[in-house]
Amino acid sequence: MNFKFAHVLQASATALAVLVFSAGANAQAKWDLPTAYPATNYHTENITQFAKDVDAATGGKLKITVHANASLFKAPEIKRAVQSGQAQAGEILLANYANENPIYALDGVPFLATTYPEAMKLYAASKPATEKLLAAQGIKVLFMVPWAPQGIYSKKEISSVADLRGIKWRAYSPATAKIAELVGAQPVQIQQAELSAAMATGVIESYMSSGSTGYDTKTYESLKNFYDTQAWIPKNAILVNAKSFDALDAPTKAAVLKAAADAETRGWKIAEEKNTDYKRLLAERGMKIHKPSPKLDADMRQVGGIMQADWLKAAGPDGAAIVEAYKKK
Repeated sequence: MNFKFAHVLQASATALAVLVFSAGANAQAKWDLPTAYPATNYHTENITQFAKDVDAATGGKLKITVHANASLFKAPEIKRAVQSGQAQAGEILLANYANENPIYALDGVPFLATTYPEAMKLYAASKPATEKLLAAQGIKVLFMVPWAPQGIYSKKEISSVADLRGIKWRAYSPATAKIAELVGAQPVQIQQAELSAAMATGVIESYMSSGSTGYDTKTYESLKNFYDTQAWIPKNAILVNAKSFDALDAPTKAAVLKAAADAETRGWKIAEEKNTDYKRLLAERGMKIHKPSPKLDADMRQVGGIMQADWLKAAGPDGAAIVEAYKKK
């Protein structure tokens, strides 16, 4: 081969390699992030801000599209979609996955952590174990944000758990299904996106959730009573497929983690601030906000005690260690 021609060929190949590398390094990544909640819910608004922060910090190198209100995947499908890579990221209610591992259900155990400071301590104690479990499934945790303390919505007024016997009760997680069993209610599986219609048609007559869920779903149009039991504070986890995250370059990864840390701090602050606001908004729309009677409170705490004992038995030594660490914080 002519030396001059070979030199030109080598130079061209080198230039092409540099061009390909540069294109790969500057290629735009696109993530889908499904959530089951409305665009106006503070969780979704917080995630949308997270996506905007990532876009700005990466100069548009990573674009995250948030799909609200179960428009891309229904709530029970989101974790599997992230794990399989059908969606690069997603938001789940962690307690819904108790059947996979009891550790996921810890923040749904009634009366273990009932204030935001307690919920943060419980989060810190359980975070390493939760991240380890999800990592084994090819999932990385970006951040977690709490709901408001959980209360009871009911069509009729109640003064004890005896008043819940036979009532059609929304069960959206293993914990709420267990409560239905313990109080003698009829559990009906309904996801949030279907909740308004279920109440309007009488499919359910009662459920436990936060003030934000009651407001988002216009529960006040069908159920007129809210009992502020402050039973537990569940969290939503924002997850990312580990391979999708690992495919990012180092500066983009750093930008995602920074935006995630900011979103977690912001989300916890907003959750606590909105707790009082949502109860006020519900009252303004005709909802009666009740302080539980001593009997109802005692009954629900008895239910919580049974569920705590069941959880410790199911979670074994690992679970006991987390609870012990939480109580020491």
